[in-house]
Amino acid sequence: MQSVKIGVLGLGTVGSGTVNVLSRNIKEITRRAGREIEITRAADRTMDKERGCDTTGIDLTTDAFEIVNDPEIHVVVELIGGTGIARDLVLTAIDNGKHVVTANKALIALHGNELFAKAQEKGVTIAFEAAVAGGIPIIKAMREGLSANRIEWLAGIINGTGNFILTEMRDKGRDFPDVLAEAQALGYAEADPTFDVEGIDAAHKLTIMASIAFGIPLQFDKAYTEGISKVAQEDVKYAAELGYIIKHLGISKQTSKGVELRVHPTLIPRRRLIANVDGVMNAVVVKGDAVGPTLYYGAGAGSDATASAVVADIVDVVRVLTTDPENRVPHLAFQPDAIVDRPILPISDVVTSYYLRIRTDDEPGVLADITRILAEQKISIEAILQKAPEDHNDGVVPVIMLTQAVVEKNMDLAIKHIEALNTVKEPVMRIRMESLG
Repeated sequence: MQSVKIGVLGLGTVGSGTVNVLSRNIKEITRRAGREIEITRAADRTMDKERGCDTTGIDLTTDAFEIVNDPEIHVVVELIGGTGIARDLVLTAIDNGKHVVTANKALIALHGNELFAKAQEKGVTIAFEAAVAGGIPIIKAMREGLSANRIEWLAGIINGTGNFILTEMRDKGRDFPDVLAEAQALGYAEADPTFDVEGIDAAHKLTIMASIAFGIPLQFDKAYTEGISKVAQEDVKYAAELGYIIKHLGISKQTSKGVELRVHPTLIPRRRLIANVDGVMNAVVVKGDAVGPTLYYGAGAGSDATASAVVADIVDVVRVLTTDPENRVPHLAFQPDAIVDRPILPISDVVTSYYLRIRTDDEPGVLADITRILAEQKISIEAILQKAPEDHNDGVVPVIMLTQAVVEKNMDLAIKHIEALNTVKEPVMRIRMESLG
């Protein structure tokens, strides 16, 4: 049987890893796919740089459009990233009747609706397992393994950089700027770390998972994102005293009013397995009505880990090359005509519990004023920590509160009134809490 010819666009970290994994495990991969797979062409920005893979026998070019227009190529693997030229290349490949494998979460989150519709029209597949959580097969698990379930919610640590920073802050008592600088030095964070630490990267991935979980269109523009740059070392310490760990989570829930789609720092009970996922590792919890909570853990980035998902997608595509397009697994788990455009809830309508850190004057009646304001907004208090006055700030004490669940707009109003008190010295620090039970 004729081998399946692959064209790779981009020979950076993941592209090189894909070449290495495919060549190292070619016998096992061929046994699984049923046909030989070979990378015959690859595109890279320059021809004269050192690469992390052996390109012997691969025809190299700097023009990626040569590959997507090559009639000999059956599958295009897009590993360039971004949403500019990558989108043009993928659309051209689809127009030419080629299947596509991509690790590009931004491309799928922002343009997936358009790309999947085009692929459906042309009878080709877009595979994107590597776009979410690196080597963890979370897309396949939700799309196929949990297809008997009504998925109720999912929550994930889906950015290794943010998880590394919060882990160092907790374990070593370090401050955010100090750990961020180390993450950049280690190559975990970019020179401009905004996508990682402010939740944009995680929101791309969460958008994709929520679409598969709930059968809704991809709607990245409606995702709420909040980063970890305002989390202080003292918040990490106080959370631990109360039995919680702070993680930067992507959370999506299906409610009677709509779908929640949010990324933010979150207090979760220390006893939860996901609370103990540290360093640059990723993990996702998915709650199905039949199976209950299921946890998926592993490397969320890196050359070989992400290449593992890319090559697995290539194998899946090869397996279905001769299958009637109507009988393939749908891109977003649900049949295209069954995708329902449910509303995405604004963050103000989300119901959750809260951690509050309030710095106040050490005076009688201050706590009574704060609790009165909370009661006016029907906010019940779960726990209070009142610390000793801070040496560096005469007469000021931090008050830590955990609340029961309340709609966010009520908490917004309560915080506004608390901050207006003459005895409150700075903006209230608010972190949402989830039990993940």
